[in-house]
Amino acid sequence: MREKHFACKTFEVPLGAAKIARVKSLTVGVFKLPDGYYAMLNVCPHKGAAVCEGPVCGTTRQTDDREFVYERAGEIVRCAWHGWEFDIRTGEFLVDKKIRARTFAVSVEGDNVFVHV
Repeated sequence: MREKHFACKTFEVPLGAAKIARVKSLTVGVFKLPDGYYAMLNVCPHKGAAVCEGPVCGTTRQTDDREFVYERAGEIVRCAWHGWEFDIRTGEFLVDKKIRARTFAVSVEGDNVFVHV
């Protein structure tokens, strides 16, 4: 059963980066996107780096015209060690959806952000 744990205040979560919080024995990155707050375990499933401390960015999508289109700005976190890109909302690795960073449900009450672990 998941329990709600205080992570941080809403004003502590910067735009375009994660607020790194300690939740129980875990280190979690809390992100603010236009549709709400999201939390991801600060461990890259590839080699264990602090994935949430990597840059928040978008990604490129290839088109049929040998072009790349930059999209999803601010929705992706890129592991600083090897550049693996993860969807902040789902934790999915963009190249292989079978690989995921662990994510957690988040709730906000007033200006308090809670992570459900």
